[in-house]
Amino acid sequence: MIFSLQGTVQELTPTYAVINVQGVGYYVGISLLTSQKLLLNQETFLFIQQIIREDAHLLFGFNTRSEKEMFNLLISVNGVGAVSALILLSTFSLNEIASAVLSGNSALIQKAKGIGAKTAERIIVDLKDKVQKFNTSEENISTFVNNKIKEESLSALEVLGIPKRMSEKIADKIIKQNPSISVEELVKQILKNI
Repeated sequence: MIFSLQGTVQELTPTYAVINVQGVGYYVGISLLTSQKLLLNQETFLFIQQIIREDAHLLFGFNTRSEKEMFNLLISVNGVGAVSALILLSTFSLNEIASAVLSGNSALIQKAKGIGAKTAERIIVDLKDKVQKFNTSEENISTFVNNKIKEESLSALEVLGIPKRMSEKIADKIIKQNPSISVEELVKQILKNI
């Protein structure tokens, strides 16, 4: 079983990398999160999850041990394959996945391409007791909530014809001063400051 690979990044795309280890190129499926940490022709170290099927031996690489652990939790859920797990890891941070599972937010999980309502519910039910360690601090939860409030506010302002770029910096400043602000109040404050 291959546990890790250390070598040079020979090829790099958002979904896979080829890692050259002493002349042998390993094709490794990766998430966007890991892809952003790799540099072409640079030395790297990846944690590897090897999946052996009848028709293929697949390698999946992760920049951190935590990402590998989350991947393994996701593929343990009936109906979630390796590709779906990588899509989830590419769409959300580990903290966002953990927060969504802990708060039972299946609508957020369904935003990942190819994840339907039943699969999202199954992920929540199966992983509720297993993702605590990815979301330990209150700060993480409040950041997740603040991001949601910010996104909803910016969407509302876009409907009113105010570009996201224009209101985003103001939103960040207001949320920093008042972390428990409501969507309605944030929209009002942004409108006053534009």
